[in-house]
Amino acid sequence: MRSTNITVIGATGFIGCHLVARLAEEGANVLVPARHYERAKHLALLPGVDLRLADIHDDEVLRSLVRGRDAVINLVGILHGGRSQPYGEGFRRLHVELPRRIVAACRAEGVPRYLHMSALGASPAGTSAYQRSKGDGEAAARSAPEVAPTIFRPSVVFGPGDHFLTMFAALQRHLPLVPLAAPTARFQPVYVGDVVEAFVRALNQPRTRGAEIELGGPAVFILADLVRLAGRYAGVERPVLGLPDWMARLQATLFELLPGEPIISRDNLDSMKVDNVVDPATKALTAETLGIKLTSVEDAAPHYLVPADRMDAFRARAGR
Repeated sequence: MRSTNITVIGATGFIGCHLVARLAEEGANVLVPARHYERAKHLALLPGVDLRLADIHDDEVLRSLVRGRDAVINLVGILHGGRSQPYGEGFRRLHVELPRRIVAACRAEGVPRYLHMSALGASPAGTSAYQRSKGDGEAAARSAPEVAPTIFRPSVVFGPGDHFLTMFAALQRHLPLVPLAAPTARFQPVYVGDVVEAFVRALNQPRTRGAEIELGGPAVFILADLVRLAGRYAGVERPVLGLPDWMARLQATLFELLPGEPIISRDNLDSMKVDNVVDPATKALTAETLGIKLTSVEDAAPHYLVPADRMDAFRARAGR
């Protein structure tokens, strides 16, 4: 790995934990800023990882975090950022202003590479606040060509520790059926290990400098089928009841009124009006063009969704 000194911002999230572990395996020196030690302490156990308590919203602190690094990776993202036009304050602060400030810090400190996590469907004219903020975030990532930005646009990401298939499996453990909004929404779920591999390869392939990379898995699914698969692999498959649009929006409104992060919001429904799949017309790079052999939902999901007792039985039959 040529980029050996790397700062990963947003490392304590689902994808970040997998990426930091992989970078550590590759022998990189990884700086992980964190607001709270408890959320990041497991990463500090990895070789070559330097955990630093820091406020990434302080410009001077941010410059110190990128100083002397070969590359900076920004994985920060949220699904719920407030309702406003064109997007709420949470989206503005984390999806737009933060990448603009990171890029400015990289330019000031002479960092040669910036890798930015966006999403399929990102567009300033998107159907949802999430998509619009991600689109403006991409513009912020491109605001300094000298840092050679690479923009990643994955579909929904699945794998151990995800908040997608795991959530649907958990719901089916407690509900007799799943009342599902947007049951026919189309996704191209991509395995977290393949996303991590794309980041690692992008660090080492000059053609990714200034490029966009769209990441989808080997198959396209409608949401209802993904919910059924999650329940099946977890051993708790329930009937799926697709909701009409008006009922889906009512359900989302009620979820938004509950404490904590909603299972689904009206803005999520707006995002799902657009197919979340790789579009060949964009002519972006893909996992395949990077030489990555994609992992299917069927190959990976059973290994982390299956209940522990069933996994023990599988291992016993295999003599393991």
